[in-house]
Amino acid sequence: MLTGTVVNVALPAMESSLEASTTDLQWILNGYLLAVASLILIGGSLGDRYGHRRMFVVGTIWFSIASILCAIAPDVNWLIGFRILQGVGAALLTPESLAIIESVFHPEDRGKAIGAWSALGGIAAAIGPLLGGWLIDVSGWRSIFLLVVPLSIVVVLIGLAKIPTGKPGKDSRLDLGGAGLTFLGLGLTTYSLIQGPVLGFFNPQVLGGLIVGSVALVVFILFENRISHPMVPMSMFKNRLFSAGNILTFVVYAALGGSFFMLVVYLQVGIGYSALQAGASLLPITVLMLLLSASAGQYAQKNGARGPLTVGPLLIALGLVLMARIEPGHSYWYSTLPAVFVFGLGLAATVAPVTATVLTAAPAGLEGTASGINNAVARAAQLVAVAVIPAVAGLSGGTVGDRQVLLEGFPQAVYVMAAIAGLGGVLGWFLIPAKGEGVQNEHVEST
Repeated sequence: MLTGTVVNVALPAMESSLEASTTDLQWILNGYLLAVASLILIGGSLGDRYGHRRMFVVGTIWFSIASILCAIAPDVNWLIGFRILQGVGAALLTPESLAIIESVFHPEDRGKAIGAWSALGGIAAAIGPLLGGWLIDVSGWRSIFLLVVPLSIVVVLIGLAKIPTGKPGKDSRLDLGGAGLTFLGLGLTTYSLIQGPVLGFFNPQVLGGLIVGSVALVVFILFENRISHPMVPMSMFKNRLFSAGNILTFVVYAALGGSFFMLVVYLQVGIGYSALQAGASLLPITVLMLLLSASAGQYAQKNGARGPLTVGPLLIALGLVLMARIEPGHSYWYSTLPAVFVFGLGLAATVAPVTATVLTAAPAGLEGTASGINNAVARAAQLVAVAVIPAVAGLSGGTVGDRQVLLEGFPQAVYVMAAIAGLGGVLGWFLIPAKGEGVQNEHVEST
């Protein structure tokens, strides 16, 4: 989580150091997201079959090695490649954390535990810009990747000492065909969305990539329905709560992915903040996630998630609208603080309840798979947002460092993201059942 957000703050420094274009910067983010979205389902299945602790530790070590490679990347192309490797490690470790919580906590305590998980993850994500901004200003962008190494050592030691071994499943077959189709579909679609504004959407490469990528995603769904051991058991989506939670996840995380990408770049290039100042400006989100996320998860478990998943996205939308007021010459207290404060309230109200909603609906024994699906949906949403939102702001090719383009395009981009987040609030009201409707405990058998 820390690495995911710290890279956003480093983008202007990378652009200058590596002579990177807007397209390069999009791929620095999306290469990582593509690997996570494509392989996190395999990561969840591996945990269910071989043990969550084992895959969590393996994923952490892999992530740490890939981070060192990112730190020594000689040029932007190597950095993109190493970021893809880093995403593979993230795909192995991320779903296991939630699956471990789901498997070791009593049902009545899971909402609060997931809330604490969301709070700590959110804090790490919010500390990333602050700590990373300081490191970038002091020692350059490469140091942000080395930050992962000592943390990974601590995580591995604690994991080996404290996480229960668990009982791995008997079936060790993996759905490599499904993973390949996901990678192909998301990769080609993302390529087309990023290159479309540069080359034109009727360019043969762009149009061909969009068509082939879309077909691959459709084939993936058909393929998963036909094989005996899919990484995405389609029967899980017969559960209305599970489907609703994932739809809401996609919409909300699309807004979040686009906003974090645009905001930290805008604050540095458009407003003139240093990397440290840009990171520090997001501290209210850290405080709100710390104070409120656990309570939001517990509230959703006791009273139903409809309320938080309606109000939370609407607050995120309001915070994004307020970001349009951030202009050169305005003080932090007048423009930036109100926006990030309201945005943070919405984030704290949304993340834990939507995660708990999806895991509550998962069949017993498939917590890792359910967590993997939900994380894949979130990363795919961020992938699409990072590919599309810069074009909405008028950024393409080498324009990310153009201050005037950013000043003109940023308000338009945040209004689009606010509309997406607002749609999430509407969906939360209509798709998430109220407490007592009985859907929360509706489980389906896995195929």
